[in-house]
Amino acid sequence: MYTNLQECLDFVFSIRTSVYKRTPLEMIEDILADLGNPHHNFKSIHFAGSNGKGSTLNAVDSILKDANLSVGVFTSPHIHRVNERIRINDVQIPDGELLEYLNQVLEIVETKYDGKYPTFFGIITIVAYIYFAKQQVDVALIETGIGGLRDSTNVITPLVSVITTVSYDHMDVLGKTIQEIASEKAGIIKPGVPVVSSVKNPEAQQVIRDTAAEKNAPLQQLEDDMKVSNVRLENGYQVFDLEIGEERLEGIELSMFGTHQAENAGLAVTAVRALKPTFEISDEAIYSGLKKAKWAGRFEKFGEHIVIDGAHNPEGMTMLLQTLTAVYPEYNYHFLYAALEEKDNASSVSMVDQVASTITFTSFHHAGATPKDKLLDYSSHIEKSAADDWKAVIDTFKTTHQANDVLVITGSLYFMSEVREFLLQTTK
Repeated sequence: MYTNLQECLDFVFSIRTSVYKRTPLEMIEDILADLGNPHHNFKSIHFAGSNGKGSTLNAVDSILKDANLSVGVFTSPHIHRVNERIRINDVQIPDGELLEYLNQVLEIVETKYDGKYPTFFGIITIVAYIYFAKQQVDVALIETGIGGLRDSTNVITPLVSVITTVSYDHMDVLGKTIQEIASEKAGIIKPGVPVVSSVKNPEAQQVIRDTAAEKNAPLQQLEDDMKVSNVRLENGYQVFDLEIGEERLEGIELSMFGTHQAENAGLAVTAVRALKPTFEISDEAIYSGLKKAKWAGRFEKFGEHIVIDGAHNPEGMTMLLQTLTAVYPEYNYHFLYAALEEKDNASSVSMVDQVASTITFTSFHHAGATPKDKLLDYSSHIEKSAADDWKAVIDTFKTTHQANDVLVITGSLYFMSEVREFLLQTTK
């Protein structure tokens, strides 16, 4: 098998999923069974949602680490390198183990399944499950890739299932209606396993309720069973109060901004409380963990005049613009936008048009990236333009911006990975 990690990853990235007339997840389950079912050997929390699942997972991670637990995390996409997807207490899986476990999976597929591979995401999910079992984590936080019901991660029985939002996204895979998409997200709900949800869309919320009731899964729903209130900015932090049933936590401080992040944090606390009696998490760990929690590429500031945010659908864009106007009132907003072709860019661009002083469209290194001129056509803004060199756009802004200007870079998490690496190298 492979002796060089990059060569191995190049192969895995090149895989095209084999066509099977098999039930969803059967291939993943078969390979895991060949490996001794490592996913049965650690406790987990499962996260799904169109937006917010990464931020909510990150908040839970920060709380549990402050409670001195060994916390495995599986997220996607990666920002800089594949190892970021699999980590324990912020330490990424070492190259040696990543290569070893990839080789194990590849060998099984070649010898037992005639080289008919699952997706890249399926393979890396299996690797994560092997690693977490080997390292004997106290709990693993598992983020779905797309949807939930048929997602490669959905072979676990977690301690808690977390569903953040449901909106129109990945419609080619998940369905054309909110109900269909919600059904896919609700697919992570397991019999008797507690569910916490911040889904607001009434139709989607009803699907979550019906699925939870059908599976006898206790459900806690935002606004009904948990309430976030009194959201404000104090001393450089976003602060809010939280009620969960009869319990009240006041003055919770966040390093992340936007009402949606307060709701994500409230959902995270509710999920942590649902871990009882397996884990008893103190209020101190909740307060200290949330104060530290940050999530790369989500309203992340580079200095005082550049913000990057991976808003990739209309719901995410709504949240970004609400946060932007709250944190930077009375500023001129200059947007740099690039996105994947599969997204509802027409709607997102229309929203940006309403608040932008200028908007520049570009593209990036991804097979699914939308051509910049196509994005340009979506915009009706009088100060719109297209640029091949987005790095030059950023450099020009740095040297010419005024005190009340802010550059907002958005449209895709994949684009954020390239931008973030550039900004880390060039921003003091």
